[in-house]
Amino acid sequence: MKKTLKLSTALVLGSLAAATAAQAADTLTVVSWGGAYTASQRGAYSDPFTAKTGITILDEDKSGNGLAGMRAQAEAGNGVWDVVDILEGDALTACDEGLVEEIDYNKDLDKGADGSMPLDDFVEGSLSGCFVPTIVYATMFAYNNEAFSGDAPKTISDVFDLKKFPGKRGLQKIPAANLEWALVADGVPYDEVYDVLDTPEGVDRAFAKLDTIKDSVVWWDAGAQPPQLLADGEVTIASAYNGRIFNAQVVENQPFTIIWDGQMFELDGWVIPKNAPNKKAAMDYLRFSTTTQALADQAKYISYGPARKSSAPLVSTHIDTGVDMNPHMPTNPENFKTPIKKDAGFWADNGDDLKERFDAWLAQ
Repeated sequence: MKKTLKLSTALVLGSLAAATAAQAADTLTVVSWGGAYTASQRGAYSDPFTAKTGITILDEDKSGNGLAGMRAQAEAGNGVWDVVDILEGDALTACDEGLVEEIDYNKDLDKGADGSMPLDDFVEGSLSGCFVPTIVYATMFAYNNEAFSGDAPKTISDVFDLKKFPGKRGLQKIPAANLEWALVADGVPYDEVYDVLDTPEGVDRAFAKLDTIKDSVVWWDAGAQPPQLLADGEVTIASAYNGRIFNAQVVENQPFTIIWDGQMFELDGWVIPKNAPNKKAAMDYLRFSTTTQALADQAKYISYGPARKSSAPLVSTHIDTGVDMNPHMPTNPENFKTPIKKDAGFWADNGDDLKERFDAWLAQ
């Protein structure tokens, strides 16, 4: 009897554990940014993943506080997020703090459609240990075609040339990107920008170049502002997020042209919290959503470039308008000739000091 009871107890406990595991695998909580971006992920990744696995994706629009949320869950010992979409800089911090899983890229991710290994296929320098990038987005300059009757600006140097290309400039009210562009306009090679900016003399040089256009700058804070400033004629050239300009060009038929020279590109992608409740399913989702085809499919919904090189040839048309998305991708070879990769590590180390100086400079 005692032996039978022990066996029965073991069977019950085993069944409960199996039921719990099965229940846990029924859903997966994926944290992202909401709006059109989450919609693009649902169309390219989540709905196809559910169709393949039967696992329902629960979206939470909390990436704006993704790092803080993972810290709080780790401190509470209660993980509720399975996959988190996060910016590269925050991913580096989360990895350093031991909040997220390390990724064995060539083991945990699929090869590219062209047979390339993941470590060779993703944007160079983007695989930092715990982070898997999915998209490349850019902050770059755009102008209103109607502002220039003759020559139009084509380079970062042109943006700083108020004599040849008169008019107000719209710039985001932060030091990042503006300091890098100022150095490029002052003659620093693209691949040496951070070497120069990482010196006191380089910082002085960047601010001195910004001084040359300061009186002609209209500062913006929200991503919706630059297209409106351009449309209203308040500025002739503005820095902007490439997705915002794409929407203005294609959906709103605004006469805007992007200056891809010196585009400041950033990475956004996935991490898996160490206390993710459904870690195996989370890893399956990570693998599924970062295949060559999945990343190319996301570009049907939004004008962000896929982070895999092998995805570029598979980028097709916009799902709503039918417009060819290739010319609008930051990573299109024609647009990606002189990019500047935002150095997340540099800004993590120096951001507070440079913001303090930038704010003081604005107040002068």
